[in-house]
Amino acid sequence: MTNLIKALIIFFTILISTNAYAQNYYGKKKEIDKILKNVENFSQYYMNGEYRKLAECYTQDGKIFPGNEDIIEGIEDIEKKWILPNDVKTTKHKVTPSEIRIVKNYAYDYGYYEGETLLADGKTSAWKGKYVIVWQKVGKDWKIYLDIWNPIKE
Repeated sequence: MTNLIKALIIFFTILISTNAYAQNYYGKKKEIDKILKNVENFSQYYMNGEYRKLAECYTQDGKIFPGNEDIIEGIEDIEKKWILPNDVKTTKHKVTPSEIRIVKNYAYDYGYYEGETLLADGKTSAWKGKYVIVWQKVGKDWKIYLDIWNPIKE
C-alpha cells in the first residue's frame, strides 16, 4: 500500500472523529494549539527567508504537491523548492485553517492561504489559494507529512 493511500485512509478516518472543542477544531486543545503555532511559525519562516527552518516543519519523509509539478519528497528537496531568488521576498504569508481534526498521531488541516511577494522589479504580486495538510505527531511536536495547495485566480 502506498504512503498516499495510507494518508487518504487516515484522512477519512479522521473525518469521522468527533472530539470537538471549538467551532472547527476537533481534538485536544493543547494539540490543536501546537498545530496552530506551527502554522504561524511556518509563515514567519517563509517571510524571514529561513528556508531550512521551514523545511524542518515537515517530517523526514514529508511530501509537497505543488501545482503542475511532480511530488517533492524529503526535507532537502522541500527546502530547495521553497527557496526564492535573492532579489525576491515574500512580505506577507497568512494561513487560515477552516478545520483541524486530530485522530491519534495524525491530523488534517484545510483552509486558505494568502500572501504577497516583492519582485525584483519592485512590484508586488498578491496571491491566494486553498490547501490541505496531513500532520503527523513526531515526539511531542506536529510535523507536516503531506502538503498540497492550489492557487485561486482573482
